[in-house]
Amino acid sequence: VFGYGSLMWRPGFDFIEQRPARINGAHRALCVISHFHRGTPEKPGLVLGLDQGGSCRGIAFRVEGKKRGEVIAYLREREQVTSVYLEKYRMVDLLDGDRARVTALCFLVDRGHAQYSGVLTPEEQLAYVKRGHGKSGNNPDYVLATVEALHALGIRDRGLEWLAERLKPERPFTP
Repeated sequence: VFGYGSLMWRPGFDFIEQRPARINGAHRALCVISHFHRGTPEKPGLVLGLDQGGSCRGIAFRVEGKKRGEVIAYLREREQVTSVYLEKYRMVDLLDGDRARVTALCFLVDRGHAQYSGVLTPEEQLAYVKRGHGKSGNNPDYVLATVEALHALGIRDRGLEWLAERLKPERPFTP
């Protein structure tokens, strides 16, 4: 399983191993309007998706074979509440140890889905994030936790860092 957002800091499933990894052909983007986890239909939030183009560093989680079905069922229930992602298997490069290429389950944003925001300005992203609160908590904490997880991996994301700097004074994040 390839994690690039909240899966990095809250996978929610059993795994045998986690390793830094990169997927090519998709990049991390705040491009999914959240009506459930970090917002509501009346006050939507904004969450990450893997969008077309570029590359994305994250974490590859290796799951025990006998738990594969259980993990996939959990991820579908968690990630596919509104079917905004396309569930795909893609090659990812492991970035440590033997630097192998492995196949991983990835959740890519469906650009044809009504909740795909397209490219938003940083100010538009900030407006969504500030007001978003859903079943999984408030949207600012989601952004701050993701930035913290990225920093722990040595990954810089200037767009998310810009948002985090504007969110910290209003909602201090405590892990």
